[in-house]
Amino acid sequence: MIAITRYRVPGEDSDDFAGRMGAVLTALAASPGFRSGRLARTVDDPGLWALVTEWDGAGHYRRALGAYEVRLQFIPLAAMAVDEPGAYEVVSSA
Repeated sequence: MIAITRYRVPGEDSDDFAGRMGAVLTALAASPGFRSGRLARTVDDPGLWALVTEWDGAGHYRRALGAYEVRLQFIPLAAMAVDEPGAYEVVSSA
């Protein structure tokens, strides 16, 4: 499964956000079931970012989000998250 969380980040906070989200990715990468992760920013709207991670399953993803080390890094950034569904089941790939 993949998880996509989008963030609205003011321009002046971009560098700090990227660094802090790097710490989140490091914490997530240590979690069982983690396959890959990326932080991206849209080229059309530099204030819109996306954290995209891939997992062995939804249970692994949810358990990773509940881990203390992940929550410590992730929760302070949640205020910038766009409120929308973020967990996707992969139905096909190439």
